[in-house]
Amino acid sequence: MEDASPASRPTKRATDRRGSPGRKKRPKGRKLFAFDRSFERRFIAGADEAGRGCLAGPLVAAAVLFDLDRLTLSDRRSLARLNDSKQHDEAGREALYPLVLRAAAKTSVIVRCVRGIDSRGLHRTNLDALKAALRCVANPETLCLVDGFRVGPFGYEQKAVVDGDTKSAAIAGASILAKVTRDRYMRRAAEMHPGWEFESNVGYSTPEHRARIAANGVSPLHRMSFASIAYQQLALGG
Repeated sequence: MEDASPASRPTKRATDRRGSPGRKKRPKGRKLFAFDRSFERRFIAGADEAGRGCLAGPLVAAAVLFDLDRLTLSDRRSLARLNDSKQHDEAGREALYPLVLRAAAKTSVIVRCVRGIDSRGLHRTNLDALKAALRCVANPETLCLVDGFRVGPFGYEQKAVVDGDTKSAAIAGASILAKVTRDRYMRRAAEMHPGWEFESNVGYSTPEHRARIAANGVSPLHRMSFASIAYQQLALGG
């Protein structure tokens, strides 16, 4: 009987079709662009916002239009790491920001101020900002994709995509532009309003931010229409 030594025994392949450790993962960006191409449209626009759930600072909506017929191999490769902005740290978002701008056929960014949010309401402001961003980039051949929900009639074909910023390249690109734009604004605002640590919380309801509100009250950048426990403790809630 022959000796079945390790050298002579059959070995399991390092790579199988189910994605073993030896198999290279498909870049996320390729999956996102494949999703957009599945609609069989040349022009795909995506829209997303940043700052909807914040206590302070503006709401920023962005839209990105990709001309899928003219997207170069270099553009696709540069966006191999494209994903929802929340899946990247600050450095990752900043690195992707100029790459999205370069690859897109058109981009737009819409900013809605704090007082406008308070007077018109957050949801209405959000819908109007997303519509405005899409109007700036869309053409009659465009399919507009929106993260999570439809924005109502605005003259262009649209489709809501649940968790769209993790599925669509156009929506993910918009999420990067919106988040980077808003974070840059809030970090600059921290210099004018140093008591609320906007450089680190960028307006979101962190424990540290709420502690700063308890200590200092509210700044001109705080949304008074937001029903926050931090405001209620100061008898400021509306």
